[in-house]
Amino acid sequence: MSRSGSIGLYYEAAADGTTLLTDAGVAHEAGEEALTREPQDVWNELEEYVDERETIEINLLLEGLYQMYGFDFRHYVRSSLRRRILNRMKMEKLPTITALLEKVLHEPLFIDKLLGDMSIRVTEMFRDPSFFNAFRTQVVPELRDYPEIRIWHAGCATGEEAYAMAILMQEEGLAEKTRIYATDMNEQAIESAQKGAFPLKQMQLYTTNYLESGGTKAFSEYYTTDHQYAYFKPQLKENMMFAQHNLVTDGSFNEFHVILCRNVMIYFDPKLQQQVHSLFYSSLTPQGYLGLGKKEYILHVPEGVQYDDFVPHERIYRKKS
Repeated sequence: MSRSGSIGLYYEAAADGTTLLTDAGVAHEAGEEALTREPQDVWNELEEYVDERETIEINLLLEGLYQMYGFDFRHYVRSSLRRRILNRMKMEKLPTITALLEKVLHEPLFIDKLLGDMSIRVTEMFRDPSFFNAFRTQVVPELRDYPEIRIWHAGCATGEEAYAMAILMQEEGLAEKTRIYATDMNEQAIESAQKGAFPLKQMQLYTTNYLESGGTKAFSEYYTTDHQYAYFKPQLKENMMFAQHNLVTDGSFNEFHVILCRNVMIYFDPKLQQQVHSLFYSSLTPQGYLGLGKKEYILHVPEGVQYDDFVPHERIYRKKS
């Protein structure tokens, strides 16, 4: 006889090839009436039960995070969240998601670990070089005559794309009148971004991206190194502001000519995408520019949110005036 650790049911193969399924708390004795099923039927039932219970546990975990700490992941795409949750369970050697919730509720320092798991940290300098090339050649000429240029990197993670934009605007002679606001929900990510120190092993990739994006200098001019890190020059940070900001729960804090939020909204469900699009639209100046990631589109936008396709193949849009 074997036991399903998921729902406390026992199952065993009968002589005729069927499966006997018995509640864990009931002795399976000769002559007792048993529930007889085909093996595939049993496993289908087990999977449905496990899926339902897991969904409930995830809902409770996300609600606990929100109620206790104000971090709202309730409208993130569940498949991505589930992978991150199960990975944290494995690392902590926890048997259930409910056990993870126990740590969240009763161990305040544990939240930093889980928040790190939940945060979107995938980034690189000049990621998708063709996007930055299009920005340089098609958006910058439209911005050149502005007396001031305000750019918001929303969900900046550890800041690589914000530094890339600072380099681009410096090369275009616009650094002095450009203000770059880089925000992320994760306080540790923002602290890392403020340092401007990135692993030295990434510089080969970043150099390739930079050159493909239309960079005009030797990329190594922008940083110094030791044996482990590349330290980007302080001048790049003179007009950069880093701050903690949560796209789900926080509102607008300025009016921007450009908002870049690349490869973040793919993790949001349609309801949350609508909410964030409303935030961005209200934060853009008339004819302001919105830049999204390669796999993101102007979909799930609320009524009244209208953009023109400015460089559609690079996901650059302009707010209709």
